Amino acid sequence: MTDPHELLQLIPPHGGYRELQSYKMSEIVSDATIVFCDRFIDRRSRTHDQMVQAARSGKQNIAEGSMASGTSKKTELKLIGVARASLEELLLI
Repeated sequence: MTDPHELLQLIPPHGGYRELQSYKMSEIVSDATIVFCDRFIDRRSRTHDQMVQAARSGKQNIAEGSMASGTSKKTELKLIGVARASLEELLLI
């Protein structure tokens, strides 16, 4: 039978994204973007939708990448790259 301590080494610790500075900042950016868009941009416009989705995607992909880190570094890096691209998109809109 496999020793439980060996399993802990096989799958490294993952998650804990709520403690990451990048996640905390993306949460602030997401919340602020939603408030800004709702207040200043017509809710029916494509710009409103695009900005809100980019902000949410940035936050969500940091969380998903963190959770994936325990089983796949490749997936973690891919999701973090998507998060970065989403937040960059928000800067360019």
